[in-house]
Amino acid sequence: MDSKNEGLKISKKSFISSVIILFILMIGAGILTCVIPSGEFQRALVDGKETIIPNTFALTDDPSYPVWRWFTAPFEVLWSEDAVTVISIILFIFIIGGTFCVLDKSGMLKYIMRRLVLRFEGAKYKLMAVLVLFFMLFGSVFGLFEELVALVPIVILLSYAMGWDSLTGLGMSALAAGFGFSAATMNPFTLGIAQELAGLPAFSGIILRSAIFVICYAVLYAFLYRYAKKIEKNPQKSPVYADDLAQKEKYSDFSAIEELPNERYLGKTVKIFAVSLILVITYIVVGFFVPALSSVSLPVMAIAFLVGGLTAAAVSRYGGSIFKDFIAGVGGIAPSALLIMMAMSIKHIITHGGIMDTILYYVSDVASDMGPYGAVIVIFLLVLGLNFFVSSGSAKAFLLIPIIAPLAELVGLSKQVSILAFCFGDGFTNMLYPTNALLMITLGLSVVSYPKWFKWTIPLQLFMLVVNIIILLLAVLIEF
Repeated sequence: MDSKNEGLKISKKSFISSVIILFILMIGAGILTCVIPSGEFQRALVDGKETIIPNTFALTDDPSYPVWRWFTAPFEVLWSEDAVTVISIILFIFIIGGTFCVLDKSGMLKYIMRRLVLRFEGAKYKLMAVLVLFFMLFGSVFGLFEELVALVPIVILLSYAMGWDSLTGLGMSALAAGFGFSAATMNPFTLGIAQELAGLPAFSGIILRSAIFVICYAVLYAFLYRYAKKIEKNPQKSPVYADDLAQKEKYSDFSAIEELPNERYLGKTVKIFAVSLILVITYIVVGFFVPALSSVSLPVMAIAFLVGGLTAAAVSRYGGSIFKDFIAGVGGIAPSALLIMMAMSIKHIITHGGIMDTILYYVSDVASDMGPYGAVIVIFLLVLGLNFFVSSGSAKAFLLIPIIAPLAELVGLSKQVSILAFCFGDGFTNMLYPTNALLMITLGLSVVSYPKWFKWTIPLQLFMLVVNIIILLLAVLIEF
């Protein structure tokens, strides 16, 4: 964020570090295509989605994939099979950036922060608990992740107002959504699709999954609580202390926020914007039961966020140019488009290099020689590794479950446990791997660079890795 301009703006330091990391990963993916032999499984259409046919793997001639295409891959994704997803995310982020700038210029965000701090001044850790639960539930039940990005900047500002930092704000929102997505109870995009492909009743095993959700919630809240307490005592212990200073000056002390010239209109402004958010949430809930609606949730959210935000800004009568401020907001967030394209190019290189199926085959072959305890760990690690290249949970389900389900039966492992391993491997690292486009964009909405984010979250991720393995082994033991 920029200290002179309202709205969202990716810092040069954060942008450059992210570009360097993603560029190195692109080169690494390209080198893998030169080292690993090409191969493929035969595929068939299942409910309109392409899925693998087990036991059909065969080595193939290496595809003609020249080195120069490693560098054009970020642009090739714009007309690849993932083009709709990539373009939708870019447009969604642009709308968030433009609308957020207009709302910030109107004074609405300062107004909201002051009201919230007054309301929760003596119970801010209760507010933290509620926010973490809110984002985790939406990830766990509805499978929402990218749809919650619009709320991340607001939670970061709220974190400032409560005396915390941007890392705490990201933890209460983005990290919580990622944890909820992983601890799936009714997530239709991972758990629902995976169970359907494996021939299991939809959302079966919910009692154990609910217990896992509680464990994950307790771990994340304890992590954030401990960290927030530490930086309250000494703010300079925050890894982003210097980066946060400009924004914290604006939002950390509600008493310093003077009454704005358009103060009397801001209450109505907040109500209008709140109505648009309520309509979006309602649409998402209904879309959970109507798949046709959920498939277009991102464009609908973008339109509702745009219309609600601009209408609210117009009512606030803040005197600025809504159009100019919106364009300025889009410009501040525009570099994020390159990060999205680079992150998505990693999968593009691996797939067009012809080695994705080869990796799946060799790993599944190793697991087939193990007992249930060894196989569940291998399946977990397989999904964990593949998540680096393919961030979409539903895409991984169609890619992996036709292999995992029969493999589980072969080694005496229940399908439920294999699906649990799939969900664990798919979700938690969404908020760790730089190849996840939404993680890079979420960081771009803050002052946090990827290296600082990695250093801050890796202890939690390693702890959850151990917790995941223990839960999986216990699930095998109790024959879940």
